[in-house]
Amino acid sequence: MPSTLITGANRGLGLEFARKYLGDGWQVYATCRNPATASELRRLAENSDDKLRILAMDVTDPASIQAAATELDGEAIDLLLNNAGIIGPQGQAIGNIDYKAWVQVFAINTMGPMRVSEAFVEHVARSNRKLIVTLTSGMGSITDNTSGGSILYRSSKAAVNMITQSGDRGLLLVSPSKTEVAHGLFPVSFNTVSIHVTSF
Repeated sequence: MPSTLITGANRGLGLEFARKYLGDGWQVYATCRNPATASELRRLAENSDDKLRILAMDVTDPASIQAAATELDGEAIDLLLNNAGIIGPQGQAIGNIDYKAWVQVFAINTMGPMRVSEAFVEHVARSNRKLIVTLTSGMGSITDNTSGGSILYRSSKAAVNMITQSGDRGLLLVSPSKTEVAHGLFPVSFNTVSIHVTSF
């Protein structure tokens, strides 16, 4: 049975990923900062016949990430899906930048995927599919940025794009879109932004 670990699985795309992979017969490890408040995810787990397991994990907290990795010690993870992310406060422009908020956006959107990937790389390496996937956004593209704005979010996604493209292990960077499913790997539509996949 293939397995996936999904960050930010308590709502939005993360919750839908968990629902779809579970429905497709995968073992799902769903992570979020506070499982106690993730009512919809917990309901999904209760009806999963132990195929969906919820783990507490904050992608900005190395100790929290390591605790989750230790809890799954010895397990193989075919697909590590770095989904957790935030947009940050709106209305940010030169002369009106909330630098504390910017640091938080980078901590989650940019450094979070790297922290999680480092902690779980051996879990992925012992699997059959060996995939680490980070969700990005077209807003992280410098070339396609014709409208400006959203400085905090755009810069965090541009940075995670570069990190993923520069990775030296199996990494795949995808962006949600209304186009085709990328490589048939996902239960929702994606557009591949850049790919760097190598063997572990």
